[in-house]
Amino acid sequence: MTQAIAIGDQAGTATAVELRSVTREYGSGQARVRALDGVSIGFPAGSWTAVMGPSGSGKSTLLHCAAGLEQCTSGQVTLAGHDVTAASDDQLTTLRRGTVGFVFQSFNLVGSLTAEQNVALPIRLAGQRVSKKDVRAVLAQVGLGERLRHRPRELSGGQQQRVAIARAMAMRPSVLFADEPTGALDSHSARTVLGLLRRMVETIGQTIVMVTHDPVAAAAADSVVFLSDGRIVDRLVRPSAREVADRLAALEG
Repeated sequence: MTQAIAIGDQAGTATAVELRSVTREYGSGQARVRALDGVSIGFPAGSWTAVMGPSGSGKSTLLHCAAGLEQCTSGQVTLAGHDVTAASDDQLTTLRRGTVGFVFQSFNLVGSLTAEQNVALPIRLAGQRVSKKDVRAVLAQVGLGERLRHRPRELSGGQQQRVAIARAMAMRPSVLFADEPTGALDSHSARTVLGLLRRMVETIGQTIVMVTHDPVAAAAADSVVFLSDGRIVDRLVRPSAREVADRLAALEG
């Protein structure tokens, strides 16, 4: 069965990411598991959507398929106007370097590099010229203008996550995918990171798709989509953390 849902409230809003009847299966025979079950969903440009659900509901698989990190078993995925359903590894690599930004719970910074060098790294890997002025400007935007030469071990968890966000921002991605971006942070650092993401949406129109288990983080988004058994089962617009927590508890129950 296919579920169709469009996120966003304004008619005519461009869609940054779209999944159409997407199914993702793992294994074969009796061991086959269907992580996504005919999901159709669109994420409008300039919006922030949180994806939630019980463990094993398919939320991380949805993010991976939407970002081109995994190919779906059936269906179609369009990312920033590109059909990535059957794209080659080389095509996906090129697209991800120029179009997609990633922020993960584990930060994924290179320990031997400074904050400035970590932010510049994906630009270098994409074969582009690195502008120190631009790199320093994006670090200043995340409040780390005085931490340019600090290595990850010299930064707090919240500061490391802000370096990771700055690294994604430096590529000016069409879509920023975030997988549990506040999962390893204390509450104060988490609020700082969530505030930064909100400013990105409101000031530069950044599109964000975020998987989280935290109702407080989800409530910072414009919309929250709930998955269960690989299917979209609900959507809340601008909910409170309590509303998110109650809906998630009902699904887990």
